Amino acid sequence: MTAIDIDHLKQWEGKQESSDDVISLATARAMAATLDWEDIPQSGDVLPKPWHWLHFLPAARQSQIGHDGHPQRGGFLPPVTLPRRMWAAGDVAFCAPLKIGDAVKKVSTVKSVTHKQGGTGHLVFVVVGHDIYTGDTLAISENQNIVYREDPAPDAPPPKIMRPPAEPEFSREIRPDPVLLFRFSALTFNAHRIHYDRQYAMQEEGYAGLVVHGPLSATLLLDLVHRQVPDAVVQHYDYRAVRPLIDGRPFQVQGRREDGGLALWVVDSDGAMTMQARVVLQN
Repeated sequence: MTAIDIDHLKQWEGKQESSDDVISLATARAMAATLDWEDIPQSGDVLPKPWHWLHFLPAARQSQIGHDGHPQRGGFLPPVTLPRRMWAAGDVAFCAPLKIGDAVKKVSTVKSVTHKQGGTGHLVFVVVGHDIYTGDTLAISENQNIVYREDPAPDAPPPKIMRPPAEPEFSREIRPDPVLLFRFSALTFNAHRIHYDRQYAMQEEGYAGLVVHGPLSATLLLDLVHRQVPDAVVQHYDYRAVRPLIDGRPFQVQGRREDGGLALWVVDSDGAMTMQARVVLQN
């Protein structure tokens, strides 16, 4: 079992880095194509939510990539030695619009590093805050929750099945084939092998197939809002992955209106909820 030196890892709390980017027209058009939009984004358009995830991408040199496809541990994020790393949850406040062509700046901060002992072994949670500015205007303020964990035992039971919280008011079927996963990996410069290397995903990380990206599920939920509630202005978005979503069989992105916003979720072909989210709408 891996030993966790949490006092050492906590030294990363408060660490900051900043980066600059430009909201790319080519990237927006590639994302629209990946989501099967008929509309083609134009320069000056408001960037759809949460497409800011396609920008400020870390670009580790090839020699600095680990066996799993992630950048090697250390640097801005704490060097957690647990083998599995997942973007598990997050919340985003949309404070001002970003427009295609805008020059933008992001300031990232390691907000907290915590250690827990769970039923599957050690867990380390890292919360990273990101503030994105256009000039002096704060456009986006978000927190990303990253979890590091041990490999599950071969005889470990599958995650507990959670059912959707209610009957959906609207729904859309998604067929997660390897081409969709590859295109999203390319758009986000995400080389984690569980999303495109089936042999690695199944034989080394023990999944039943390729894993659908958590951020892709979260993006498809807001895309559902765009399609079904086109006049909605999303003010705040929080989401949480609750179960791995595997390729090969269609899944549903679903939602319904509730007071002040929308309840959203993803449900797989077995009826198990894999992500749950909520949107607060601007009045």
